Amino acid sequence: MYTLRNEQAKDFVATIEQVAQIGYTGIELAGYGNLKSAQECKKAIDDAGLVVCASHTIIETLESDLDRVLDENEHLGNRSIVCPWMPEQRRQDASGWKQAAESLTKIGAQCNKRGFVFAYHHHSFEFQRFDGKTGMDILIESADPNLVKLELDTYWLVHGGVDPLAFINRVGERVVLVHLKDMADDKEQRFAPVGTGKLKFGPILQASARAGARWGIVEQDNCYDTPPIEAVRTSFNNLQKLDAL
Repeated sequence: MYTLRNEQAKDFVATIEQVAQIGYTGIELAGYGNLKSAQECKKAIDDAGLVVCASHTIIETLESDLDRVLDENEHLGNRSIVCPWMPEQRRQDASGWKQAAESLTKIGAQCNKRGFVFAYHHHSFEFQRFDGKTGMDILIESADPNLVKLELDTYWLVHGGVDPLAFINRVGERVVLVHLKDMADDKEQRFAPVGTGKLKFGPILQASARAGARWGIVEQDNCYDTPPIEAVRTSFNNLQKLDAL
């Protein structure tokens, strides 16, 4: 739903109805749009015949108000909580990444006690090096692998100079969710609907399935001049051609 953030801010109900009409079976929440509560959101999702596969919540809220977040997601029927971003001031050096890993592990432990899976969603800044190790290396090594899983993002792996297949094979069952996001074959490295750029999604989906990933989630940070609903429709149709849905 991050792709459709502007649309859901105007009319969440109408937006997810369009998502369901395209053929999607689930959504990953990025807030409730113009709705005011988890209760309203749950009714809209049920009415549309969808399920919540995961939900993004910023780390500050996870650290300060986790019980409320888990209560709301329990009501929504969602069991996957994702931290979508690490603020810049917390990732300036190796020490910052170690502290971030400690915080994520604490959050993951609380999630685990209540039956939730907790994952961290990366961008490409995690692959900056500090004394020979990337931020991602430090995070993977320092955070408890049983409590802090990963939501991989195909575009951001490539943007960070990392081969998606090699990375999936490296982290294995730690992968629980995968953002399916293409990269245009141009100098600007623009975001693109799945199947219209240079990533090879067949092998990526196969490797993700072998690792045990639960959901592949279409996301496109910027759709440029294309209406976002049409971009996610194109991604859906191209994934169907791969027998991925």
